[in-house]
Amino acid sequence: MAKGHRSQIKRERNAQKDTRPSATLTYARVSVQKACFVLDAIRGKDLDTAIGIVTYNPRYASSLIKKLLESAAANAENNNGMDRTKLFVEECYANQGPIMKRIHPRAQGRAYRIEKRMSHITVVLNER
Repeated sequence: MAKGHRSQIKRERNAQKDTRPSATLTYARVSVQKACFVLDAIRGKDLDTAIGIVTYNPRYASSLIKKLLESAAANAENNNGMDRTKLFVEECYANQGPIMKRIHPRAQGRAYRIEKRMSHITVVLNER
């Protein structure tokens, strides 16, 4: 159990919060493995280069990640007052979301399970 008054506990918890601008897409209908191909390509790159990479990447996940980058950049400008030209992708990762389970009929009355995977994608920016 934490010591102190509730407001003091909340104040301490908020002091430890991450202030870097970020954007999160939850329940994206793409598997973690497929999203990570695109995320690995943009990790550590500056914002304009990362947006250029995902713009011309043919994968479906790149269209989702492009929107995510734009959202994180807007958060950095409007909420944190950062300069867009100095931003770079500090962290980007995809975590597994829930799995939709579907049934596909097969021969002799059998049923095969089809798993439609989802992911939660997060992009964190920072200034150089």
